[in-house]
Amino acid sequence: MVEKANILDEKAINRALTRIAHEIIERNKGIESCILVGIKTRGAFLAKRLAEKIEKIEGKSIKSGELDITLYRDDLSLKNNNKEPLVQQVDIQHVVTNQKVILIDDVLFTGRTVRAAMDAVMDLGRPAQIQLAVLIDRGHRELPIRADYVGKNIPTASLERIVVRLFETDHEDSVTIQE
Repeated sequence: MVEKANILDEKAINRALTRIAHEIIERNKGIESCILVGIKTRGAFLAKRLAEKIEKIEGKSIKSGELDITLYRDDLSLKNNNKEPLVQQVDIQHVVTNQKVILIDDVLFTGRTVRAAMDAVMDLGRPAQIQLAVLIDRGHRELPIRADYVGKNIPTASLERIVVRLFETDHEDSVTIQE
């Protein structure tokens, strides 16, 4: 794949996350009944960044956690074609029942990852509400899912690929389109 365009740099990602943090606080009238849940891998790092920004704004920490939705994916649930289920990890130390769970992911594409994340959250309890925050919404939905908070909408061709690089895993912050 060849890089077609650089969409967001480190400063633009930071601005988008700051805006999302303010929107989360405003929409939920504070953070008392909210839990940020990052979808591994990059969504978990974005959730940590959002939690830090929200803490700076509100002066108190927001509940957070992360989950690995691999076991819940309808298209990725088997390992090595051996019909061996992949291990699912959930690191949410808070009760989700009657809470507003805000799922965080890097890219919203078909909606299948979000559906799997909602299934994982529902297995933990019955939240009052599930919201979705994504850094990039690229369209091409296969399921009726939309994000409540979006860093940037990037219309793409189905053959193009959005690549999110975060410092925690890739030693740089950027979003690019490749084809």
